[in-house]
Amino acid sequence: MPVCLIVQPIHPSGVERLTAAGVECRMASSPDMATVAREIADCDAVITRNAGLDTAAITAARRLQVIANHGIGTNKIDVAHATDLAIPIIFTPSANARSVAEHAIMMALAVGKRLLPSDHAVRTGDWDYRYQPGLQELFGKTLGIVGFGTIGRLTADIASKGFGMRVVVHSPSAEDAMLAAHDAERCGTLDDLLAQSDVVSLHQPSRLDTRHLINARTLALMRPTAILVNTARADLIDTAALVAALESGQIAGAGLDVFDQEPLAADSPLQHLSRVVMTPHTAGGTDEALKAAADQCADQILQVLAGQRPAHLVRPAIWDRRRTQTGA
Repeated sequence: MPVCLIVQPIHPSGVERLTAAGVECRMASSPDMATVAREIADCDAVITRNAGLDTAAITAARRLQVIANHGIGTNKIDVAHATDLAIPIIFTPSANARSVAEHAIMMALAVGKRLLPSDHAVRTGDWDYRYQPGLQELFGKTLGIVGFGTIGRLTADIASKGFGMRVVVHSPSAEDAMLAAHDAERCGTLDDLLAQSDVVSLHQPSRLDTRHLINARTLALMRPTAILVNTARADLIDTAALVAALESGQIAGAGLDVFDQEPLAADSPLQHLSRVVMTPHTAGGTDEALKAAADQCADQILQVLAGQRPAHLVRPAIWDRRRTQTGA
């Protein structure tokens, strides 16, 4: 019977699919990599979420035939080492896309409507708060989307169709036909997008060329009424520069679902800024998205174990030389 190690909890539906197909599912006793390395040795498959899978754990997994990444980002998996060992890595690029897109729009609304200060005002009896200026509508405003993958496109649709927003996009790889299909306009440069947007939503992966796209220089290009939303990767933003921009009123506010350090440190300056709405990396965590991701992980694991090419391989080129059940 094949064995699948589950590093962090997933929706029961995924476990049920694997079990029904004759795969033994084991829950790691802890998601720390030292524990995983001890418990993965006789496993044929593994499902990991934001814990990733490090070099030592991959090396220890002598029978491992497939690594399932529950989500899109694989920056916490040693992809290069897995590739060297010819272990396929599958992922779930669309499972949580709508959930994240909805979350991005929700954060723009929460910042623009000053949801958290308004809630606090009600709880403390400060009904005069309603006379404070600065609340914003989204209707007719310009949404700037940085990165136009599945999540970026869904965010554009919600904004344009649901809120009547003009959508501008900075994504050199986006084709004109794709932009037109989503009622979006191309921005040739990030600087141009930042200068004309009322809301900026980040939807790019973490790479060397995307690190700190949003920094002191680029924040200075934004409007003082602008809102910045990040549901993608923490290192897209220079946090110190963002804090300074928020403290000075350079921009109106920010919605953040990802952070340089998670959990957020108690002494982080973000903790004390009323202009920020923060969520604990839950943008893709709806019940619907979690079920879809677990099911996609399970289905692709079963395909790999059966010798069938799965739909979503991180490094497709290794498929033909992949590790088999006899090990590497």
